Amino acid sequence: MEKKSKQETGRGARADVVRQLKETRQEQHLTQEVLAQRAGTQKSNISRLESGTYNPSLDFLVKVAGCMGKTLQIRVTDK
Repeated sequence: MEKKSKQETGRGARADVVRQLKETRQEQHLTQEVLAQRAGTQKSNISRLESGTYNPSLDFLVKVAGCMGKTLQIRVTDK
């Protein structure tokens, strides 16, 4: 089994968080524009977040989750 680099592991974790946020937005029938307004950001930032072309800060991810009534939880686990 090939061991993943730290960078690859980080990308996977980020992609998982982004996927969950996007699914939550869609489940709540929110447009990217409405979510952006709630988060106090531009629609383009939400679009870039969901497409994976934006490397968001932890604070930004927490804010976006909070705007949908969710909390962001981070777990550190053994591989």
